[in-house]
Amino acid sequence: MHMADALLAPAVAGVMYVASAGAAGTSIVNLKKEAKDLTAPASVKLPTMAIMSAVVFAGQMLNYTIPGTGSSGHICGGMLLTALLGPWAGFLSMIVILAIQCLFFADGGLMALGANVWNMAFYGCFLGYFLIWRPIMKSKLFGTGKGASRGKIALASILGCILTLQLGAFSVVLETSISGITELPFGAFVALMQPIHLAIGLVEGLATSAILLFVNEMRPEMLQDANAEASEGKGSARTTLVVLAVTALVLGGGLSLLASSNPDGLEWSLFGNAESGYSENMGLDEDDYGVSSSVADAAASVQDKTAFLPDYAFSGDSENPAGTSVSGIVGCAIVAVIAGLIALLGGFGRKKKAKA
Repeated sequence: MHMADALLAPAVAGVMYVASAGAAGTSIVNLKKEAKDLTAPASVKLPTMAIMSAVVFAGQMLNYTIPGTGSSGHICGGMLLTALLGPWAGFLSMIVILAIQCLFFADGGLMALGANVWNMAFYGCFLGYFLIWRPIMKSKLFGTGKGASRGKIALASILGCILTLQLGAFSVVLETSISGITELPFGAFVALMQPIHLAIGLVEGLATSAILLFVNEMRPEMLQDANAEASEGKGSARTTLVVLAVTALVLGGGLSLLASSNPDGLEWSLFGNAESGYSENMGLDEDDYGVSSSVADAAASVQDKTAFLPDYAFSGDSENPAGTSVSGIVGCAIVAVIAGLIALLGGFGRKKKAKA
């Protein structure tokens, strides 16, 4: 769902930058307040923020095929991050991921970065947490005990991913409509975007619940609003984080080579997949669509200079599979370091660490 600059008018892109910046500022303030709370899990917050950011970055490289459509999808990761980090740290982590993808891998437009942060991070991290994750986890659904926790985690993950992805997809349609992209009639675009992202959201929900259920088995107190007293973890926080870190490297450096080559939900809606025998959908020309502006041209010029692994491949040698593996490993490392620094600057990691 990474939008290109051509899908936005500069004024709309500017408004979305302001909205996302406001949410980021609020997150920074609340993250610092959280760090001062002695009950906050400071001993694991910093490494969790770093490692989970890497997991989401790697997970976004692994496109999965949506059968019978000619499309593919990948996780957004907002629900996954907010369940482990809370909404404030989760949102800031998503900003790091999307900014690194944009600047170093030319994934999503620089002018459109504010919109991409809003569409892919805001709903999952905030609405997903406050309207779905926290209410379900604090509810009496499924009774009490470990089985109840599992049921609530699975339900919140699936419902959260489906709902927040639907909201993100609809926001894309609204933003392009307001931008005056006349090639994208509102009704037709909605009719393509919402169903395909319903399927994508369902798969993301299942993947998210699998990861969170693993954490629940190992260290339930690492989950936000979980009843850690209802069950005892089977492993240490360190072991849990090591497994997650290895998962990120395997996804980014290895399994990303098996990612579907089908266009993702947004690209599929715009251009279709006629080459593989599927519909043309909106039938836009991939080389000439949307709006152009001097602002978008300037943003593209910046990306040309900063993207050292464009499209997750070696520059000038896009067919070399090693480029994908290197991109996955390097990207995981960069987002982990920056997310960790944000956690450190936010105040986590400076307290005396308790035993995990």
